[in-house]
Amino acid sequence: MTRPVAVITGGAGGMGLACARVLGDAHRLLLADVDADRLRAAGAALAGEGFESEGELLDVADRAQMHTLAARAAELGPLGALVHTAGLSPTMADGACIWQVNLNGSAYLMDAFRPSCRDGSVAVLLASQAGHLIRTGATAELEALLDAAGTDDLVTRVRSLDEALLDPGAAYGASKYGVIRLAERESTTWGPSGGRVVSLSPGIVDTAMGRAERAAQPFMQTMIEQTPLGRMGTAAEIATVVAFLCSPAASFLTGTDVLVDGGSTQAVRSLLAGGTL
Repeated sequence: MTRPVAVITGGAGGMGLACARVLGDAHRLLLADVDADRLRAAGAALAGEGFESEGELLDVADRAQMHTLAARAAELGPLGALVHTAGLSPTMADGACIWQVNLNGSAYLMDAFRPSCRDGSVAVLLASQAGHLIRTGATAELEALLDAAGTDDLVTRVRSLDEALLDPGAAYGASKYGVIRLAERESTTWGPSGGRVVSLSPGIVDTAMGRAERAAQPFMQTMIEQTPLGRMGTAAEIATVVAFLCSPAASFLTGTDVLVDGGSTQAVRSLLAGGTL
């Protein structure tokens, strides 16, 4: 029988590559990434570990490229797992790009792969603990804006609501809250076909992106020191949760977010409440 396909965006490194390693035994791997050199290197590394994978160049902010990726996946076999790790953090781009990549890109992905959903298909969208912090004080106007994910004028709508939302830090947190809401909505469209959609919110993770944010934002070190586990997470720890979410063991889990943060979100709330962050 044809093995199901696991499509992993941002699959050339960090959490995406870690997810490929835990899903590769049970799935055919299709890695998508914006960086061709890293994509080739990831494929070679996986081959050296006994995994077979295909690669596809992808700009997640390009709606047409998302549909091309979905068509490529359909050629390889039935959709088993769709793991969306691609995204931009605050130090990587301006606020408009962050909105477009993180939220619109996630909506484009779900739109492109909706026809491929079958019984047993699972989509895991990576959000962030930052989305939980934004959610606490989100207004009805912001939530309505976030539900406009996938529209061509999203950034214009953001600017009209509040120019401050184009600050990279604010854009990151709000766009990731939008990903959480997107997973909640999309679960209702995948459910009738037997598919599931969940979001996963990592805390501070020891990847190239996580280390860059930690170096640029000193308060992140304070966050780490104040968390119950007192350390950053690892890409492998996030991937282990992704593997569970994509497995039959999680067959009744959909339309929700899984926070994997070592306790840091609650620690941040306490620091904010005390005025020490």
